[in-house]
Amino acid sequence: MKRSRVNSIMAHAEEMIRNFGFQLPPFAYWTPEEFYKNRSIAGHIIETQCGWDITDFGLENFDSMGLFLFTLRNGRLADLQRGCGMCYAEKLLISKQDQLSPMHTHKIKAEDIINRGGATLVVELFGSNADGEFTNDIGGVVYCDGIRRDFAPGDKIRLAPGESVTLMPGDWHAFWGEGGDVLIGEVSTVNDDNTDNVFREEIGRFSQIEEDAPPDHLLVSDYEKWLPY
Repeated sequence: MKRSRVNSIMAHAEEMIRNFGFQLPPFAYWTPEEFYKNRSIAGHIIETQCGWDITDFGLENFDSMGLFLFTLRNGRLADLQRGCGMCYAEKLLISKQDQLSPMHTHKIKAEDIINRGGATLVVELFGSNADGEFTNDIGGVVYCDGIRRDFAPGDKIRLAPGESVTLMPGDWHAFWGEGGDVLIGEVSTVNDDNTDNVFREEIGRFSQIEEDAPPDHLLVSDYEKWLPY
């Protein structure tokens, strides 16, 4: 993705988030220079990869397959492993109309996917085989706002604003906006986007950035390069 496109997506996303009454945390508005100056006190943000995240899954067609995310807070995997401490994470996502977030699951993370506002969020579901692998012929069980819902392979759950679905490790899912763009909330156990995303197809989690313009704000995938200790 070109950096100029990333900057544009950030600006439109921030406007949509504001229009729905959400306010991003102060570090969201740091310039790269401000982030660099604050890196000594922002260790937790950097380590847990909180912040801006825009991906086209390495396929260079963001409008048809892509996702905007902002990680608001995130714990550490070590806390989750020992069963105490900051074992949770929270994100905001934007799924644009007919923009696919491709079929995937997680090995560790359980998550609530919440339609925070906008159009309808469609979630397509498949179960796993005994090894946790994708299969076309196994369904499963999810909970929508606490109500049990059995699903057959390929069933689609449609979430109106305010509605949610709870997904467990091994619940294979893809999602997109139907009839318009959707602001999504995600509340989960600790999030590790480097190792805990398992895609059905061989695609990447993060985008390669072409630096055709200076960044307005850093992506979480920029931290290692732009914020050396």
